[in-house]
Order: sequence, then C-alpha cells, then structure tokens
Amino acid sequence: MTGAATHIVDDDPAVRDSLQWLLQSRGVSSHVWTSADEFLVVASRELCGCLLLDVRMPGMSGIELFDRLRALHCQLPVIFLTGHGDVPMAVQALKDGAFDFVEKPYDDNALVDKVLAALAQDERRSVKENSVQALEQKLAQLTHREQEVMQRILGGKLNKVIADELGIAMRTVEVHRSRIFEKMKVRSAVELSQILSLLGDKPLG
Repeated sequence: MTGAATHIVDDDPAVRDSLQWLLQSRGVSSHVWTSADEFLVVASRELCGCLLLDVRMPGMSGIELFDRLRALHCQLPVIFLTGHGDVPMAVQALKDGAFDFVEKPYDDNALVDKVLAALAQDERRSVKENSVQALEQKLAQLTHREQEVMQRILGGKLNKVIADELGIAMRTVEVHRSRIFEKMKVRSAVELSQILSLLGDKPLG
C-alpha cells in the first residue's frame, strides 16, 4: 500500500461506506478497516495520510489502537469519531497528540475539512523527513577531518584559527572547506548553517 490516503477504522459497515463515499466526493482516496486489529497489521512509521478512528469498537478500542500506534512511532494524524459520552476520552487523546476529534452526528463538510487539514499536515511532515534523510546522506559523505572543520566553520571560526586548532596548514583548511560546501551543496557558511538547522538537536556526526 503506497501513497497518502485516509484510513477509516470503524466496525460499522454503513459508517465505513458512507465515510468512504463522502471522502471520494471531495477527491480524497481512502482505505477501510473493520477493526483496530486489522489496521494494526499494516500500521508502520512509513504509512502516510491520516486516520479516521472510531473511539468505541469491539475488541481493541480506538483509544487502545492510538496508544499502540504511538508505541510503533506511526505518525499518522488521528481524527477520532466520538459519541457524546466519549468526548472526555477524545480530549485526553488530543493532549496525547491526536490531531482532532469529531462528535457524531458530524457535519460532512466540516469532517472533510479536518481530513484535508490532517493530510496537509502529514504531507509537510513527510517532506521534512525526506529533506532530513537527504541531508543525513550528505553528511555521511564527509570524512572525519571534514566534520571537524565543518564544526568549526559553523562556530564562525576563521580558516587560520581552524588551522591552528587542528594543526594543519591554512591551505588544507581551504581545501576541506571547499569540499564540504561541494558535498553539502551549499555556497556559504550561512547556507550550511541554515540547512543543518533542519536536524534540530540531532548530532552532526
């Protein structure tokens, strides 16, 4: 199963069919699952899209599935479908990282708007993760010495200072700097710092 889609997990076939038809009417592709256990088989960190999840289902509940997905580091935005009595649980799920919840009976357009917002959020996350992955691949091409020089470039140190600290010639530092910029596909120390900010607190080497 590839590509972003809305995954509908609900034990009621009428609800599944109506939700799938509703999403299709707005051009949103979807997959349906009859139970939390069934969806859990395909759930993974790589799954893209969003999840429409009923709170109350036989067997594993929606809340239990949500907890399992977090343990699997599955990052699909989750929109809970709730009855009135489930609202406190849904509010707690929001605090725990769910995207939103919709109380039944729901307004069709409002629900699809929430789905579209969740899909857009997941798309942004996916683009950022792919950018980070590409950045990490570039960093992996740097030699140990190039990493040492890069750390000092990021610290704003001049070539002469870097040469003194590492006990190498200034011309060698210039060569390393050139190779670092080439491998990282940047033109300046400022640009290098900007792209590396994508990594957040991750170590550079």
